[in-house]
Amino acid sequence: MGKKGKAAARERREQRRAEVTLLRAVPYEPHQRWWDLLAPAPARAVAVVTGASRGIGREIARQLALHGLHVVLASRDAARGRDAAVKLMEEAACASVEWRPLDVADAASLEAFGAWTARTHGGIHVLVNNAGVNFNRGADNSVEFAEQVIETNYFGTKRMIEAMLPLLKPSPYGGRIVNVSSRLGRVNGRRNRIGDASLKEQLLTDDRLSEELIDGMVMKFLEQVKQDSWSPDDWPQMYTDYSVSKLAVNAYTRLMARRLLDRPEGQKIYMNCFCPGWVKTAMTGWEGNISAEEGADTGVWLALLPQEQATIGKFFAERREISF
Repeated sequence: MGKKGKAAARERREQRRAEVTLLRAVPYEPHQRWWDLLAPAPARAVAVVTGASRGIGREIARQLALHGLHVVLASRDAARGRDAAVKLMEEAACASVEWRPLDVADAASLEAFGAWTARTHGGIHVLVNNAGVNFNRGADNSVEFAEQVIETNYFGTKRMIEAMLPLLKPSPYGGRIVNVSSRLGRVNGRRNRIGDASLKEQLLTDDRLSEELIDGMVMKFLEQVKQDSWSPDDWPQMYTDYSVSKLAVNAYTRLMARRLLDRPEGQKIYMNCFCPGWVKTAMTGWEGNISAEEGADTGVWLALLPQEQATIGKFFAERREISF
């Protein structure tokens, strides 16, 4: 892309950011606040946000709390998690936030978290899967930690959804699941793409997409990493292990959305994924080009969409649908 093309792309991004800023300034109308109608006051709708002690997760938790939901801020780091919950409560007197320990890569931790959630809240209304790791920086593309990345970002998200699905409370407005993903996990991304034509076709064809296909894809990648035989001609070229993990999250979002589609009224669950953009957080080494507040916006928007506008199985960025 030449200088003119880059300038035009930059101008489009800035224009879109300005549009989203205007959208965020428009308050939700009272009749759209479905989460206020779920139970008589002082009860609140309950949202769980994973990996929420810092960065995008913390910001999503903050914005949901300011919208009036009770937020369970879940994280591995106890000190950082408790501190984040306390500070969010101090920032706004109306905020209702509590911290709970959760490691999405640990089955026992997930089981304990689910049992506590059922016992304490009887279920939840919103789940935001934000917990994730990435060990690449700048031009670095090491796959040294590929197993940990896949285990946390994909299998952790998958297990969290499986654990929380039975705890999503029935309501006329539907349960909400939002998976934090990335454009780097697109099948035909401009910079990242899958080289295997057959795999691409299967991932993009609903009738051929399956749990076995997605799990098999990531296990094949991990086996090639272990044997040092993986090739950038076959797998995403940038941040390869992270991109493969998000490719799997995107595919799993579409697969689960199909399974949830036929639920009867009152038991609907709306699941989508979104890319927050290149955000200035510890994960990016503070090299991003947008704030955590901007990055969190689309996730919060998806979680709180009015029931008549709620969508399922889609991929979003800057409040607009993008391709997988």
